[in-house]
Amino acid sequence: MENTSQTPLRILYLEEDEIDAGLVQSILEGGGLKSEVRRVWTEADFRAALQDGTFDIILSDYELPDYDGLRAIRLAQELRPEVPFIFVSGNIGEDKAIEMLTSGAMDYVLRSYLGRIVPSVIRALREGETRRQRKKAEAKIIEQARLIDITRDAILVQDLNQVLRFWNKGAERIYGWTEAEAVGKDVPGLLFAKGFPQSQAIFDSLLAQGAWMGELAQVTKDAKELTVESRWTLMRDERGDPSAVLIVNTDVTEQKKLEAQFLRAQRMESIGTLAGGIAHDLNNVLSPVLMATHVLRMRSQDPGILKLVATLEASAQRGAGIVKQVLTFARGVQGERTSIHCKGLVEDMARIVRETFPKNINCESQAAKGLWLIQGDHTQLDQVLLNLCVNARDAMPDGGKITIGAENVTVDEHYARLQGKAKAGPHVQFFVSDTGTGIPPEIIEKIFEPFFTTKELSKGTGLGLSTVLGIVKSHEGFLDIESKPGVGTTFKIFIPAIPVAHDTSHLKKADVLPNGNGETILVVDDDNSIREVTRATLEANNYRVLTASDGIEAIAMFAKQSELIPVVLTEMTMPLLEGGAIIRVLQRLNPAVKIIVCTGLPSTKLDAEAEALGVKMFLRKPFSAEHLLSKLHELLRAA
Repeated sequence: MENTSQTPLRILYLEEDEIDAGLVQSILEGGGLKSEVRRVWTEADFRAALQDGTFDIILSDYELPDYDGLRAIRLAQELRPEVPFIFVSGNIGEDKAIEMLTSGAMDYVLRSYLGRIVPSVIRALREGETRRQRKKAEAKIIEQARLIDITRDAILVQDLNQVLRFWNKGAERIYGWTEAEAVGKDVPGLLFAKGFPQSQAIFDSLLAQGAWMGELAQVTKDAKELTVESRWTLMRDERGDPSAVLIVNTDVTEQKKLEAQFLRAQRMESIGTLAGGIAHDLNNVLSPVLMATHVLRMRSQDPGILKLVATLEASAQRGAGIVKQVLTFARGVQGERTSIHCKGLVEDMARIVRETFPKNINCESQAAKGLWLIQGDHTQLDQVLLNLCVNARDAMPDGGKITIGAENVTVDEHYARLQGKAKAGPHVQFFVSDTGTGIPPEIIEKIFEPFFTTKELSKGTGLGLSTVLGIVKSHEGFLDIESKPGVGTTFKIFIPAIPVAHDTSHLKKADVLPNGNGETILVVDDDNSIREVTRATLEANNYRVLTASDGIEAIAMFAKQSELIPVVLTEMTMPLLEGGAIIRVLQRLNPAVKIIVCTGLPSTKLDAEAEALGVKMFLRKPFSAEHLLSKLHELLRAA
């Protein structure tokens, strides 16, 4: 949502320092957001600006001369709640950050990471527009509701013994019973599946106040569950004695579903935003651990030390996989697709189950010989198998057996048509079987719906199988289920295959990695641990290394010896100068320089900018020393 039109973005900026405000405006305009900034810093000026100005977004420092950022956002929420609000401040604690967001701020950007301001503003503008459209839609719905005749609702009259005396056409439409079928029947037996436990409380309220209003769970003639907004009025005879009850019921079943979906969508959006920030930080933490294992392995021949190094490396890689899983679920991030050896996938998952599940659960792997290769995301397919294994475990509270396997199958045209959009041809069929309680036939069609779960509130979110289905579909595959209550369940996952028997998962990686020939590499990253471990890794493999902690330092260093630095490794989100600007200056100083972009974030607009500048090599944090050295060797060899 770049501001490419001639109309500039109208920004109200609470900032005492004119230079800081100018820097932020420059970064925004450098990112394609042409803007007009009205800068204020006193509470009186801020209040006046809110009352008489028109703005697209509000930016605010946290520390202000005579009040703080929380006072500012409360004032903004009071006077202009429709305008998105973003904090731009120095380091703040976690408690303050949470308080900012819960008070109504859409985001906060640290001054040390001003590169985030452009995507943050774009996201806030989009969300602000969404809110405005939603409010317009809600206003329209309210207006239309006033025009709807009340006879669209169910209107019924019951006597004091809860026997129906009147039943209108609206009631027939909502419940399915005709007037002849309903009149004379008792209300609890007709409209409530399990009796009417609220009956006494409602009648007590009617006698005390003459009316009652609330929501009730009821059923239709064909046993469909619905939620009604029910309004009860006590009717009296000419002597003033209670004689009957007038009931007006509005079917709000779909409205409740939409409200629940909207709340879930909001929650998922918040999780996605949070996950992106966490992923960046965790990937920065895991990168030096992964690279350090290579250096440690080179410097020690002690079997005990090497075993610890291998454990450290495996743990870091698993942590990186977990980060990818969180991003996949929360933001729909597409992982890296590679050729996968299915035997290793099955055996690794069986090992995890044996090591982590209760000892009363046995696990067996059945990977057929000569399994075909598949093209996919290893981490996502790990997640599929793990989610199915966790469900199998939960279906066997007293223990049992889980079988994880894979085999080659050829899906014919007839079977493919039965599966909807499935493709005929070679597939690898993975399966996870258990000897558990099985899935009742009446819910088997619902198990892939998001948030559907039969588990207790604290033991399941209802997202496991919907995530499984999403991943399988993204791999152009499909699922099949066989389940018998009391016997067990088998989930079958079909993934399109490359029909070549080439399972080499048992082979070890080559121990010899490509070394350098004394080339000078400039490493640019604001994280000190990443700079130092990258330096140690490259120097141990015959490279000369220079390091810079920000874009200004990197450019100054490169300018002195640009002809002697063939490759620059740079993070894209950098303080003082973001990655795209760094790349442009480096290329101006030496058009032949090769750039490798290293980032802890999923693919973003910044990556697209780097690609537009000719960058062809990307390293996603956390990356191993092997990955770094291979990419570097590949780039230098191509040069």
